[in-house]
Amino acid sequence: MAKELSMRYGCNPNQGQASLSMADGGPLPLEILNGAPSYINVMDALNSWQLVCDLSAALSMPAATSFKHVSPAGAAVAVPLSEALKEAYFVDGMELSPLATAYARARGADRLAAFGDWVALSEEVDESTAQLIKSEVSDGIIAPAYSKAALKLLTSKKSGAYPVFLIDPNFKPPSLERRELFGITLQQARNTFVPNDSFFANIETKESELSSNARRDLIVATITVKYTQSNSVCLAYDGQVIGNGAGQQSRVHCVRLAASKADNWYLRQHPHVRALKFRKGLKRAERINAIDLFLQDDATPAELVVWEKNFAEVPQRLSAEEKRSWMGGLEEVALSSDAFFPFRDNLDRAYRSGVRYVAQAGGSIQDKEVTAAADEYGMVMIHTGVRLFHHCYQCRTRWH
Repeated sequence: MAKELSMRYGCNPNQGQASLSMADGGPLPLEILNGAPSYINVMDALNSWQLVCDLSAALSMPAATSFKHVSPAGAAVAVPLSEALKEAYFVDGMELSPLATAYARARGADRLAAFGDWVALSEEVDESTAQLIKSEVSDGIIAPAYSKAALKLLTSKKSGAYPVFLIDPNFKPPSLERRELFGITLQQARNTFVPNDSFFANIETKESELSSNARRDLIVATITVKYTQSNSVCLAYDGQVIGNGAGQQSRVHCVRLAASKADNWYLRQHPHVRALKFRKGLKRAERINAIDLFLQDDATPAELVVWEKNFAEVPQRLSAEEKRSWMGGLEEVALSSDAFFPFRDNLDRAYRSGVRYVAQAGGSIQDKEVTAAADEYGMVMIHTGVRLFHHCYQCRTRWH
């Protein structure tokens, strides 16, 4: 493999001299099989690859993530899809391998945010997964291997310009990482934390039973927040992310953002939404945007005039009561926070989106009040003792 790779520019076109290399001058563990990736592509690729590696290692299942701007829009492991989810994810009628199923779930977590995503997959990419990725608007992919059929499909995407990265799955970075900011070098130990059985040991609430599915979903949510710009809170269910609240300065805003995305994810499975009839020739991204506006409560009359043109028959929008009734079916959701909850308002909002299992660092002066709120709602809450802040500030793209 090459020792250095040049890129067109850095984060923005005015930032030139962008390159990728090893600090020791050795060969890169990364090979560009197709396309001309950008600096941001590389940052998404390296962060997303770590996420799927952690997920796959923790759960021994194929894992996938859909990444945007150095945070996951979705992440998942290969749990079979229900018929409702197949329709909501636009994969009904498709034969999906386990890896393709994981990617369908990762991409389906937040269809709006995933537009133009970076894909990371933990296993060799097969034809089924490549066919699914080819049908989506995506900016590139990283994986440890590709079948011949998969590579042929992916390299034909974007008129042959789709970036395809091959990563050495045996590469282990050094224990120390260094980054340069404003001409100053920062150094720290790499965050190698992956949740295991001890992660679930310190249950603070009266309710304490954790099913195998709850443990799986807490692991999915926790590994996702580990690679999400802080502050962050993630909701997971059925082996996948259903709402990720990234990069908020206030903890409760993380919860509100993640929970509102989870609500949207669940409402997209409503029979009325799945039965929408779109006008002929409407592109998938346009259908996704139309569904999003269909579910909004604050759409303006002008927006609705434009929105109505997307349908063969203008549908009756869901009432507030219909939404509340449907949302009552969302239960057993897992939530993981990258730091402690300072106030109970976080759990008050999470409960409305079906959250039953909570993992948070603990250590707030309000711990007793937060635990009391969890007990009121019948939640199982774990104090992990682990903070997972993740700040991907602009840096030299180098391994040290």
